[in-house]
Amino acid sequence: MSSLSRELVFLILQFLEEEKFKESVHKLEKESGFFFNMKYFEEKVQAGEWEEVEKYLSGFTKVDDNRYSMKIFFEIRKQKYLEALDQQDKAKAVEILVSDLKVFSTFNEELYKEITQLLTLGNFRENEQLSKYGDTKTARSIMLIELKKLIEANPLFRDKLAFPTLKSSRLRTLINQSLNWQHQLCKNPRPNPDIKTLFTDHTCTPPNGPLAPAPVNLPVAAVAKPLNYTSLGAHGTFPPSAAAANASALAGWMANASASSSVQAAVVTASSIPVPQNQVSVLKRPRTPPTAPGMVDYQSPDHEQLMKRLRPAQTVEEVTYPTSRQQASWSLDDLPRTVALTLHQGSAVTSMDFHPSHHVLLLVGSANGEVTLWDVGLQERLVSKPFKNWEMTAYSLQFQASFVKDTQISVNRVTWSPDGSLVGAAFNKHLIHLYAYTGLNDLRQQLEIDAHVGGVNDLAFAHPNKQLCVVTCGDDKLIKVWDLAGRKLFNFEGHEAPVYSICPHHKENIQFIFSTAIDGKIKAWLYDNIGSRVDYDAPGRWCTTMLYSADGSRLFSCGTSKEGDSFLVEWNESEGAIKRHYVGFRKKSTTGVVQFDTTQNHFLAAGEDSQIKFWDMDNANMLTSTDADGGLPSLPRLRFNKEGNLLAVTTADNGFKILANASGLRSLRTVETPAFEALRSPIESAAIKVSGTSGVTSVSPVNCKVERSSPVRPSPILNGVDTLNRSMEKPRTVDDVIDKAKPWQLAEIVDPGDCRMVTLPDSTDSSSKVVRLLYTNSGVGILALGSNGIQKLWKWTRNDHNVTGKATASAVPQHWQPNSGLLMANDVSGVNLEEAVPCIALSKNDSYVMSAAGGKVSLFNMMTFRVMTTFMSPPPASTFLAFHPQDNNIIAIGMEDSTIHIYNVRVDEVKSKLKGHQRRITGLAFSTNLNILVSSGADAQLCVWSVDTWEKRKSVTIQIPAGKAPNGDTWVQFHSDQTRLLVVHETQLAIYDASKMERVRQWVPQDALSAPLSYAAFSCNSQLIYAAFCDGNVGVFDADSLRLRCRIASSAYLSQAVLNGSQSLYPLVVAAHPQEANQLALGLTDGSVKVLEPTESERKWGSTPPVDNGMLNGRTTSSSTTSNHTPDQLQR
Repeated sequence: MSSLSRELVFLILQFLEEEKFKESVHKLEKESGFFFNMKYFEEKVQAGEWEEVEKYLSGFTKVDDNRYSMKIFFEIRKQKYLEALDQQDKAKAVEILVSDLKVFSTFNEELYKEITQLLTLGNFRENEQLSKYGDTKTARSIMLIELKKLIEANPLFRDKLAFPTLKSSRLRTLINQSLNWQHQLCKNPRPNPDIKTLFTDHTCTPPNGPLAPAPVNLPVAAVAKPLNYTSLGAHGTFPPSAAAANASALAGWMANASASSSVQAAVVTASSIPVPQNQVSVLKRPRTPPTAPGMVDYQSPDHEQLMKRLRPAQTVEEVTYPTSRQQASWSLDDLPRTVALTLHQGSAVTSMDFHPSHHVLLLVGSANGEVTLWDVGLQERLVSKPFKNWEMTAYSLQFQASFVKDTQISVNRVTWSPDGSLVGAAFNKHLIHLYAYTGLNDLRQQLEIDAHVGGVNDLAFAHPNKQLCVVTCGDDKLIKVWDLAGRKLFNFEGHEAPVYSICPHHKENIQFIFSTAIDGKIKAWLYDNIGSRVDYDAPGRWCTTMLYSADGSRLFSCGTSKEGDSFLVEWNESEGAIKRHYVGFRKKSTTGVVQFDTTQNHFLAAGEDSQIKFWDMDNANMLTSTDADGGLPSLPRLRFNKEGNLLAVTTADNGFKILANASGLRSLRTVETPAFEALRSPIESAAIKVSGTSGVTSVSPVNCKVERSSPVRPSPILNGVDTLNRSMEKPRTVDDVIDKAKPWQLAEIVDPGDCRMVTLPDSTDSSSKVVRLLYTNSGVGILALGSNGIQKLWKWTRNDHNVTGKATASAVPQHWQPNSGLLMANDVSGVNLEEAVPCIALSKNDSYVMSAAGGKVSLFNMMTFRVMTTFMSPPPASTFLAFHPQDNNIIAIGMEDSTIHIYNVRVDEVKSKLKGHQRRITGLAFSTNLNILVSSGADAQLCVWSVDTWEKRKSVTIQIPAGKAPNGDTWVQFHSDQTRLLVVHETQLAIYDASKMERVRQWVPQDALSAPLSYAAFSCNSQLIYAAFCDGNVGVFDADSLRLRCRIASSAYLSQAVLNGSQSLYPLVVAAHPQEANQLALGLTDGSVKVLEPTESERKWGSTPPVDNGMLNGRTTSSSTTSNHTPDQLQR
C-alpha cells in the first residue's frame, strides 16, 4: 500500500473516532494493522474479554512470530486459565489447557506439565510460585504492565503505537478544500452554492442572469450527515435550542473561528475575484445564508437577534475597550513590591490561592502532595494535609496500577470556592480532594473523586444552574463537571491533547467554560452535551492559562511555546481575536511555563527570568519589575490576594515570599490587639506584634522563628537550633520585635483533663510490650506488634459521635478480629523473644501487613489475618522492614547480621545484598525525591544507598555525646519534603540534610526531659516531632527548630494507681496519625496503647517558641549545632 493510501486510512480512523463509530474504528485498526490502540487493548484486558483481546492482537502478530509474541499470548492464556481455576470451573480450565495452552508444550514441555498439575490442587495458590496471586483485578493489572513492556519491545509493533499528529477533522477539511476548488472552477459560480452531494463533482447551475463572481464560505453543515445523526464534527454547529442560549463572549468567538476550526470551512479566494465590502460580515458567519435554497440552517431566529444585538457598533450593552480608560489615578506604589516576609513550605510550591474574604489566609499546594493553609499575618501554618489515600478500594484500576508503579503524588492546583467554604485540590494522578473550611483552623475531608485518567491538571468552582459545582480537566483530554456529592454532571470531549487549564465564567445569566490544551487549542463550552463552540490557536500553541479581570469584563491569556517564547495577550471577546500583545519577556525562557495573575482591574503580573514583571492592562509595554530581593526560581508562580495589596510568589528553596504595598503591610499588622496597643507609645505599639483574629476565629497566638539580619553567627550553645537555619525569614523591621508583654510559655500537660486520651480495649498485657506501632494509612485503625510476635488491630467506626470514622481520642475503638478468631501471630518457634527484634511494615492500601519477631517474615491478609506466605528464614533474623515507595513488590529488609536484603516478593528472590554496617539494622527510610535509601544501625552509623544501583553513596557516624558508647538503636524518618531526615538515638534528636548527609540541628535530653529517648516520629505534616522518653514523659517539638513546645507528663495518661505501682511504665514507641497532625499514639511497656489529642479548646500542642538573641523565655536556649554551614547553605 502506498504511503498516501496509508495516510488515508489514518484519516478515516480519525473520522470514525470523532464520529464515535467505536466498533468500526477498532476493526479498521486490526484489519489495516497500521495502528495498535493500546488504550483499547488495556480496556479489553481489564474487562477479561479474552476472545476480543486475541482477535485484536491477531491483526498485528501471531503466536509463533517471535519470542515476544509467544510470551504475550502465553501470558494472556495463562491468566484466562488461572481465572477459570479460581472460579472452580474445572471444565473450562481443561478446555483452555487443551485448546489454548497446548501449543506452548512444544516449546516448554515441563512448563506445560506444571500448568496441568494445577488442576489437581484445591486452590492453585498452594503452588509456591502462585502463592502471591491476589484477586482477579489485581492480577490483570499486573499482567497488563508486563504485556505493555512486551508489546513495546516487539519489533512487529514498531511505529504502530503512536497515532500521527493531525488537526481535528482533517478529512472534512480536505473535502471542504476540494469543494472550494471545484466551485472556483465553475463557469458561473453562484455566491451561495447549493451542495447536495459528495458523490459527484460540484457545479453551479447556470443562473438566469449574470452574477458577480464571489468567494464562497462553505460551512461544515454542507458536508454534514442527515439530521437524525449527531453533527459530523466533534465541534460542529449546534441545534437551535442550544444556539439560543449563547452569550456575547461566545457569539463573537463562534462567528470568527479560525480556518483550523471545524466550525468554519476553509475559504479559497482567487486573487482576481473582488470581495464586496458588504459581504465581509457574511463570510465571517459559519452559517448558511437564508437565501440558500435546500441547505440546512442550524442557527435559530433567537440567535440571529442576539448576533444583531452584539455585532453593531457601540451599544450600551456591548463591552468595549477604549484606548484610554477613565479610572482613578494610580501610581507604582499601588503594586505590592515590598518583601514583607518569607515562609518555608518544605517542598516546592506548585499552586497558591488567597481566601476570597480573609485576605491573609493563603492556601498552598506542594510537590510532595501536601495542602497547607497559612495565616501570613500570624506567619503561622494553620493546617497541613499531606496526601493520603482516602479510599483506595474505590479508585479506578488505572489509578491503582499507576499508584503501585509510581507513588509520587504532587498538587497541580489548589483553589477556594467563591464563598471560601470549600477547598479544592487537584493532584498529578487521577484524584481531586475537597475539604470543608469552617473557619476553625481546620480542613475537614469532604469528598474525593477519581476524576481523570492520568493527571488532573486544573480545578475550578462554577455555578451552572445556580448550583455550586467543581470543574476539572486532565491528561485524558477531558473536561468534567461534578456536583458536591461527587456525581458527574457533564463530560466534555473534543480536545486532542491533554487539557492544561480551564476558566469557568459567566456573562449575564450564561455560564460557560474556556479550556486550553497542550497543543495550544482554546475551546469554549456551554453546560450541555453539544460540544465545543470555538476552536482557536493560543499564541505559542502550547501551554496557556486564561484569566478574567476581577470585574469579569476583560479576558487575558498567558503561556509559553515549546521553543521557550512567552506570550501575554488580551482578547477581544466580541471579536474572538487578540486585542493586545504585552511585551517584556525574554527571547527564550527556561524549561517550563510562565504563570500570571491579574489584580485591581488594572494590573497584570507574570513570573519570568527570576523576576516578577508588571503591566498596566492598557499599555503593552512592561510597567516595572522586581526580583523580590532575589531567591526566585526562573519561572516563579505568583498569586494576588483579592484586594491586590498582597502578592505571594514562590522561591527557589521550597518556600514563598509575601510582597505587599502600604495597605498590605498594614493588613499584615492588623493582628495587633487594639486594647493592648493603647497602653504603649506610638512608636512602641508599632513595634509590637500581638496575635489576634486576623479574620480567623480561634487562632492560637504563635510566634514563629524570625530571621535576624545580623551577619554575626551566634556561638553554638548547648541545645536548640542554629538561628541562621531558617524556616522563615523577614527583613529586619520594627515588626521583628517580639511581644514581651505576653511571654511564651512551655505548654505542660500534667493532669488527665489537660488533654483527650483513650486507652485501646484489650491492649494491656504485661507479658508483652508494644514494640512497634502503626496507624493504618486510611487513618481508621491502629496496628500494634507485641514483643511476643502477636499483632493486634483496633478500628474506629463511623457513628454520631465520630462522623468521620477516623481514629480519635474522643471515641473508643473496637479490638478487631475476623470471625474465624485467628490471631496475627508470627512464627516464633525456636526464637528467644528476649533477644528478638520485632519488625513490621504495612502496604499502602492497608490490605497486607508484613512482620517478623526473630523468625520468618510473614505476610498477613489484614481482613482474614491469614498468613499468605512466609520467607527469609533465619539466621540471620530480620530486624527492620520497609516497602519500596514505588513498587510494593520490592521490600528492603534489615538483618541481624548488619546486611540489608533487597527482596522481590513476587519472584521470591533477593535482588541485592547491601553491606556497610557493623551491627544489626535498626532503621530504613526511602526518599523518592533524592532516589535514595538511608539505613541506620545499632552501630550508630547512617548509610546512604542509591535506589537505582543499590551502591553505597556515603556513610556517616552520628555524633554521640562525650562519655556515651557509640551504640544503641538508631531510627530514621524522612520529612514530608523528602530531603530533611529525622535521626533518633537515645542520646539525641537530629535533623540531617540528606542530600549532603550533613547534620543541621540537634537536641539532647536536658532539664525536665533528661531521660534517654525511647522513640520519636514526625507528625503527618512534618511540622511536629513526637518524642517518647524512658521516664514516661513525651515531648512535642517544633520540627523546623527542634525547640520544645509542649511536655506531656506520664501523669496525663497513666492512672494514679499505675504511677504508684512498682512497675516502671513508659512508651517504647510513638505513632502519628496519618491525617490529624495533633494526634499521636503511644505503645507502652505494659502492652497498652494510648491515643492522645489536645483538648477541643486548645486544638494543638502548645505554640512555637520564639527566638530572641539566643534567649528563650528568659533562659538561655541550648544549641549544639555542629555544622559550620553558611546561612545560604542552611536555608533550603
